[in-house]
Amino acid sequence: MLVKEELSRYNRQMILPELGLKGQEKLKATKVLVIGAGGLGCPVLQYLAAAGVGTIGIVDDDVVELSNLHRQILYNHTDIGLPKAKTAAAKLKLLNPHVGSIAYHERFTADNAIAICQDYELVIDCSDNFTTRYLVNDTCVSLDKTLIFGSVLQFEGQVAVFNHHGGANYRDLYPTPPTENINCVEGGVIGILPGIIGLYMANEAIKLICGIGETLSGKLMTIDALNNMVLVFKIAQEKQLEIVKKEAIIETTKEIDKITLDQWLSKSSDEIFLIDVREDYEHEEGNIGGVNISLYELTASLETIPKNKKLVCYCQTGQRSKMAVQLLERVYEGEVYSLIVSLG
Repeated sequence: MLVKEELSRYNRQMILPELGLKGQEKLKATKVLVIGAGGLGCPVLQYLAAAGVGTIGIVDDDVVELSNLHRQILYNHTDIGLPKAKTAAAKLKLLNPHVGSIAYHERFTADNAIAICQDYELVIDCSDNFTTRYLVNDTCVSLDKTLIFGSVLQFEGQVAVFNHHGGANYRDLYPTPPTENINCVEGGVIGILPGIIGLYMANEAIKLICGIGETLSGKLMTIDALNNMVLVFKIAQEKQLEIVKKEAIIETTKEIDKITLDQWLSKSSDEIFLIDVREDYEHEEGNIGGVNISLYELTASLETIPKNKKLVCYCQTGQRSKMAVQLLERVYEGEVYSLIVSLG
């Protein structure tokens, strides 16, 4: 229920017939998670708070630096050295006291991804590295969460909506991480560009929450700010992924290293069941044995997994295997481990 002050505060958008009182109440009832409180995160956070989104989660383990200020306009020079997540949360409270904010001053990792994401209806990826992007995507697919994605580099930005009602996800667009991570630190970025892309991301969020307009679900929009070019591409969905829901959190993930695995296998290989949780094409390119069951197909493939075995899951970097353990521990009676390994 909106209070009198909120009716006045949001009046100009509530008179839009597409949004109205019903849309405003939807905004207030929604919890949105924003991962990254940097260049993209700043405008997203500001406009979602101003629009009246009820609860906004902010994940960022970084602190404000002088070199951030030309594009991260939520902060000023007095904030240098302060945690971004906590500082952003405090500023949002000043912007709109009717909006709740939760600061996570920690890095988004496979150990905390499900625990952080599971209570939010919508996730917005404002991160600046590929490791986090793939982890955010895989988490949203596992939890059946809609994901709004954005990225910026130099003069070009991208916006997309992934996994909306089981639609295309980030891996349909970019199946595997690149070998090199190029971001704004190395490549540079015009300060205005994160604002442009961030506003599009916030706009997509409002449309999705209110159920209005045409969204970028299954589409990629690219913006060239140097030459004023805007293009929209339809993303081909490689295959329908099995959606895995997570209703409880596992605080820790059991991990073993390759030496321990080899010792277990040498003593009693029959007790160990090794699972490569990557996609089939990744397994074919190189693996350390075992069966190949994609992370997204685990729960649907339980009948193929022998009972009362020690399950050991592995992947490229350990990210997906940790998530696999968290998902399997709910439904498998035996022990489940993630292998600490990086496949070249």
